[in-house]
Amino acid sequence: MKNIQYIVDDKGKKIAVIIPIEEYERLLEDIHDLSIAKERINEPEEDLDDVIEELKNEGLLPHSYKTLSQERAKKNR
Repeated sequence: MKNIQYIVDDKGKKIAVIIPIEEYERLLEDIHDLSIAKERINEPEEDLDDVIEELKNEGLLPHSYKTLSQERAKKNR
């Protein structure tokens, strides 16, 4: 991290920090992502291929989209 400034008390002890707004926003996003991950920790896992097929069926991915496992299977034929 660059451009970090510390606020110190009269004894030189760090009591606050100033960081660039971009770094602050990145940290907020990281905290948000971790919060969501924690909320979902007990949710059942889903197979990636199933999720991709669901996205294709909903029109959110083109039907021509291939997963890595599909590409590998195609190469091994």
